[in-house]
Amino acid sequence: MSNPTPETGSHGSHAPRTVLITGAAGGLGRAFAEGFAAAGDRVAVADINLAGAQETAELLTTSGAQAKAFQVDVTSPESTEALAAAVAEFGGGTIDVVVNNAAIYATVTRSPLEEIDPAEWDLVMGVNLKGPWLVTRAVSPHLSENARIVNLSSATVMSGSAQWAHYVASKGGVIALTRVMAKELGTRGITVNAVAPGFTLTEASLNLMDDAATYGVDRGSIKRASQPEDIVGATLFLASPQAGYITGQTLVVDGGRQFI
Repeated sequence: MSNPTPETGSHGSHAPRTVLITGAAGGLGRAFAEGFAAAGDRVAVADINLAGAQETAELLTTSGAQAKAFQVDVTSPESTEALAAAVAEFGGGTIDVVVNNAAIYATVTRSPLEEIDPAEWDLVMGVNLKGPWLVTRAVSPHLSENARIVNLSSATVMSGSAQWAHYVASKGGVIALTRVMAKELGTRGITVNAVAPGFTLTEASLNLMDDAATYGVDRGSIKRASQPEDIVGATLFLASPQAGYITGQTLVVDGGRQFI
């Protein structure tokens, strides 16, 4: 007896879905948008930087994909609720995939924990941890049956990167939040997982240091730098029909620099 196969679309893996990606004005978010668009999905490109989101959406539509830009402040209940309603309308009533990618990263000040500015702590927590909660809270009524949510954490949670307590703590919170979301939304067939990238060569990372292209490569099992495509592949899998029985998990994508 053969196993049932997922519904397929013109691209061979599934029918086109409505995918919401936050923080998609550039960097990993733009790479995610390109990856889902290439898979045949319609992409809602959301960012606080509307001009950047529009640029991403234009790149996708120029290549023949269906995409639309939306502005959102992920720390605002009102803004996230407006986004959810608008994206559901864009998708014909429902949202099928959410990638909670928006985060503060490159601008986070590295400081000993005794010297971190409490205002910066609150800002990092607001975007990196409160943001995924508010976005998921807002989209929940609009999620389709068997929807997929992927939250972006960080491999720094596993290593405890020094002088970055606010960033690491916020991304550790994302893993904990992911587990709770998986428990609560699983009764609706919705999966919630986290991807924890290692140091990846995005524009933000390349601007952090002169040796970004070789940073940490010697510590990895795979002796090369992480590219955005590596993180996109893991995210596409967790959002796919093939990952329907995986939930509450954290997939570390760091080339084997550390094992958990």
